[in-house]
Amino acid sequence: MKVSLKCFAQLVKRDVCDYRDSTAHELPTGASVNNLIDKLGFQGKEIKLVYVNNVIVPQTTRLHEGDRVAFAPATGGM
Repeated sequence: MKVSLKCFAQLVKRDVCDYRDSTAHELPTGASVNNLIDKLGFQGKEIKLVYVNNVIVPQTTRLHEGDRVAFAPATGGM
């Protein structure tokens, strides 16, 4: 299945995710946000907020074809 990913602030990685345009990633059916985090080489604690289709969700959330995912780091007083 394909999902799209945006990352913000220090989580931006070239060819992995950007803050301007979403980057498509292929995952096996039934994959979770944690699977995406592991696949891309992030540490789970780097990511403070996960959005799926504009809703804040836990990293254990299962993803579906076409989901729009965004990762945000802890910033300021978070």
